[in-house]
Amino acid sequence: MPDTANHTDEILLNRIGSAAIIRLNRPKALNSLNLSMVRTMKAAMEQFAGDPDISCVILKGEGERGLCAGGDIRVIHEMGRTRDAEMTRFWREEFPLNYAISHYGKPYVALMDGIVMGGGVGVASHGKHRIVTERTKLAMPETGIGYVPDVGATWLLPRAPGETGTWMGLTGEMIGAADAIYADLADVCVPSERLDALVEALGELKGGASDEQVRAVMDRFAVVPGESQLQANRDLISRCFGFDTVEEIVEALNKEDDAFAVKTREVIAKRSPTSLKLALRLLRLGRGSSSLVECLEREFTVASELLHNHDFYEGVRAAVIDKDRNPKWRPLTLEEVGEAELEKYLAVRHPVLFADHRL
Repeated sequence: MPDTANHTDEILLNRIGSAAIIRLNRPKALNSLNLSMVRTMKAAMEQFAGDPDISCVILKGEGERGLCAGGDIRVIHEMGRTRDAEMTRFWREEFPLNYAISHYGKPYVALMDGIVMGGGVGVASHGKHRIVTERTKLAMPETGIGYVPDVGATWLLPRAPGETGTWMGLTGEMIGAADAIYADLADVCVPSERLDALVEALGELKGGASDEQVRAVMDRFAVVPGESQLQANRDLISRCFGFDTVEEIVEALNKEDDAFAVKTREVIAKRSPTSLKLALRLLRLGRGSSSLVECLEREFTVASELLHNHDFYEGVRAAVIDKDRNPKWRPLTLEEVGEAELEKYLAVRHPVLFADHRL
């Protein structure tokens, strides 16, 4: 069926049968999200929610490389450098979008093909129907840029089996389809070559389709994704990542001679010490939280404070701007990051994001 399209520059909206499609359209930037895209996506979802002829809403990324590489950190980096008064505006509107996705009234289907990182996880894994492919590369890589897992990741990751979410949040390492399903960040694996046929099949549903009907269509296309490396290493991960300080986690990893443990400790050694400690604190607080909203509020508090910290700017410089992959963290070691230092990041100095929600 031909598209009936309503085009904007960076978000393309169209219908295929009864399915409404939201297409992230910045392929040269790996479909990284900016404020305009967040606003367009929110407005489209509100419009689709009230249309009785729409069976489901499908999120996909344009191009061959991925769904979404996250928020456009170059823009946040530049605004923070100039102390722009609106430098937190993106998060102020992105985080409520993540919440809206988690509570969306119609079946919401995310096609997590290719790269899905950071904010990409936020617009995908909070949905009810999350589809990965053999090309999926999913990560929350924030500790590598002097930042912390956000977009509600501190709600999602602590609910993964064992300590696999802690491993993901601290290392920032990429995982594939089987791992994403095991970590409950995705539901089924569909071969990338069959995604178009899946979308067509979803479009054949009648308006007002149920989540069960959508899932039945997905299951027709689903395949077994293979072995999960996280599941295979679950015991080691739980043994090493069950502690409440990063120093204890590193000490536990140092006692292991398994190749997975060796690689893990090498990765952690390259991450921002401040970000590692903040990430672990947020993950532990998230485990005890009663709602996604509570986690999003806390993440926003820490994110806002990190814009005043050296490591975020240095991390983005090294990873995105100069691309030398050699950040100079301050402080340089875990031992130099005291608990009192962490408390300032958790002190609320801003209006809450969700004033209408009881936490």
